[in-house]
Amino acid sequence: MGKGIAYGVGVGPGDPELMTVKAIRLIRENDVIALPGQEPKETTAYQIAVQMVPELADKELVPVYMPMVHDKKVQQENHEKGAATIASYLDQGKNVVYLTLGDSTVYCTFSYLQHILEAQGYQTELVSGITSFCAAAARVNIPLTEWQEPMHVIPAVHRLNEPLDLPGTYVLMKSGSKMKEVKDLLRQSGKKVSMVENCGMPDEKIYLDVEEIPDESGYFSLIIAKEQ
Repeated sequence: MGKGIAYGVGVGPGDPELMTVKAIRLIRENDVIALPGQEPKETTAYQIAVQMVPELADKELVPVYMPMVHDKKVQQENHEKGAATIASYLDQGKNVVYLTLGDSTVYCTFSYLQHILEAQGYQTELVSGITSFCAAAARVNIPLTEWQEPMHVIPAVHRLNEPLDLPGTYVLMKSGSKMKEVKDLLRQSGKKVSMVENCGMPDEKIYLDVEEIPDESGYFSLIIAKEQ
């Protein structure tokens, strides 16, 4: 019996209508669906996908818990545990479809599992989804880049000491927990700022100026800073 394939499948940023046809097909065609959390049906990825694929509720839902901790040893232990859980199904010849927010190649938890599984000889496959920053730009009705403008995508919470002084557009991800400091960086940059929180979800909020942005915001807060 051959081994199954582990798919990392992006379900888009929040609006279920932004799921790809391929993501929907893979969920429908496979019985084992892995989700990043302790309670699969409580994960954001599940709540997005089940709106487009109601039969997801009847699949075998596998929790893969990878809490956001800074301890590298604890991180690695959780990654190895998650990879082992997925491998147990692959060894039975079953494919595993791991659902992730946004795109499966951008700051995606599946990446850690992918490295471990591939090193152990398992086959993996990434299925792209619409990224949060593309969806956020569309929500505020602006192009991310034009003509020869570069774009810089950075995890803001880890780069608070670096000025936003390169030409082009900045996309700041993972900025919610340090928003006050991020806002200071944005003011210094002189760029035109907009932010979308919980893009495409029922509690979505849009801010069109740095001074509108609250000092505290949620994890799914994405900032676009464009040249004036």
